[in-house]
Amino acid sequence: MNLKNKVIKRTDINTRESGFKLIILISLMVYFLSACSKDPIREVTTPPVNPPTDTSKVVYNNGVFIVNEGNYNWANASVTYIDNKSGLAYQDIFMTANSRGLGDVAQSMKISGDKGFIIVNNNDRIEVVSLKDFKTIKSITGFSSPRYIEFIDSTKAYVTNMRRNIAIVDLKTLTVVKNIPTPYWTESLVRFGQFMYVTCIGSFNVPTADRKSQVYIIDTKTDVIVDSLLLGKEPVSITVDRKNKIWVICTGGYDNYEAPTLQRIDPALNIVDKSFTFPVQQGVPSRLCMNPTQDTLYFLYNGVYQMAAGASELPATAFIPANRHLFYGLGVHPVTGQVFVSDAIDYVQSGKVFRCSQANGQVLESYSAGRIPGSFCFTASSKK
Repeated sequence: MNLKNKVIKRTDINTRESGFKLIILISLMVYFLSACSKDPIREVTTPPVNPPTDTSKVVYNNGVFIVNEGNYNWANASVTYIDNKSGLAYQDIFMTANSRGLGDVAQSMKISGDKGFIIVNNNDRIEVVSLKDFKTIKSITGFSSPRYIEFIDSTKAYVTNMRRNIAIVDLKTLTVVKNIPTPYWTESLVRFGQFMYVTCIGSFNVPTADRKSQVYIIDTKTDVIVDSLLLGKEPVSITVDRKNKIWVICTGGYDNYEAPTLQRIDPALNIVDKSFTFPVQQGVPSRLCMNPTQDTLYFLYNGVYQMAAGASELPATAFIPANRHLFYGLGVHPVTGQVFVSDAIDYVQSGKVFRCSQANGQVLESYSAGRIPGSFCFTASSKK
């Protein structure tokens, strides 16, 4: 609790009994002493709407994982699982399966075969779990604030880092075997043929004006950066459409250095062939996603916006308005196309997730989640 955010109003207490005055005085003293405590005061967690359920018979092969970031330096990251068959939401499944916490800031998760790879950013590791029971198979270390993972084949994956390099992971030994040197912070990535397109935000500790924002193009056969393209400031999300065009959202910078943009890359020529500029005053776009047929883009911009890949301008109104929600994470079901969006609420209490119709944005179901639900991971056999 922060005293500067708390206003105490004094009221005159008129009473005939001096004993009652004493009780009031003592109560106020206790109140002020507790409010001035130097120890961090964390709220009492309220029971979730979808309470934890026995997971002993759950197999994590047909559902949705919600990656809850947790609060920075609080080590309260977690994973929630929504089972498509039962409709139940299982809370903190990593803790349940492993009798220990996931760690500090869970950034993202991706699946390869029968394994889940959970990136724990502030602990510089990836937890590899079995999708049979969610028990840890191995904790991979050797990263520098890892962000996202992309699989090249069944033997190799790239992992972006906020500092120094792109790590190459051997999926057989589950170890970092090599690094692709980069002087800058790398973020999201998408595979296109034999090449990996990786967004690069720039140097970690410099103003946006001094950052060199670009996309690296890496030949996955040689693990060498073969080309790069300059983009708008702070490129954070990347995806590819059905016509083999690559889309990137650029926020414009954490200090609002320039207007945010949505840019399209033609990988045949390695040029930016289209760019859309967002109104500066309306917020910061993020979480770019594609629908199952890869012809419709979704992104957060306060609300959830839907845009045809062939559109000539940005959508004017939200597909799913935020209203009073603090939308933070976004995912699109790879089979049904249903939209999953999370509400971080206030970044402190447990968040919520809404499953919405891809046809009209109507909320079909809501679920409780952990602290700061930031991303979604759908199982390979995910269906509803």
